[in-house]
Amino acid sequence: MTSTETLAAEQQSAPLELAVIVGSVRDGRVGPTVARWFADEARTHGGFHVDVIDLLDYPLPLVIPAPGQFADPETTRIHEALAARIAAADAYVIVTPEYNHTLPAALKNTVDWVYAEWAAKPVGFVSYGGMSGGLRAVEHLRHIVAELHGVTVRESLSFHQVWEAFDGDLPRDREGSAAAAKGMLDRLVWWGRTLRAARLDRPYER
Repeated sequence: MTSTETLAAEQQSAPLELAVIVGSVRDGRVGPTVARWFADEARTHGGFHVDVIDLLDYPLPLVIPAPGQFADPETTRIHEALAARIAAADAYVIVTPEYNHTLPAALKNTVDWVYAEWAAKPVGFVSYGGMSGGLRAVEHLRHIVAELHGVTVRESLSFHQVWEAFDGDLPRDREGSAAAAKGMLDRLVWWGRTLRAARLDRPYER
């Protein structure tokens, strides 16, 4: 085996870099609780290095510079820091509520600022809310991720009536929730490794 083949084999067998993204920035949000639980499940799974990204830490403005123009230095710093963390990931799980039958504005704004980094990588969803459990936000996100050239996995998690679904930091149905998380994480491993190998073999062109 050549040194190049050895390096490729090592990269392919290495744990995937998984970014768990907290999509809500609203006061009183439940997102960080749900994200922390899922991140722990991902670490227990063993196939990932986990990075939890809270969009509250990256307050990007709604006004995006026109092509050829640049944002102010502080916005540029925030944008570049967030883009670097998203680019470093091999796979993503977006933790999102549903606001007015769709995803939070801060999450959509992030996608509009940081879009090229998601290409040829798998994306899973953990949603939460009231009766709908955030499912309509996920359906809209599937369309958005396709436009970003990302690959969404079929498996997802949804917490209906989330205020009753969690007991402190853990779901009340721990066994069922853990099983659902494992199903999605297994699928993310398959797609994550497959797409990582493909990107190593041939860079993806948008």
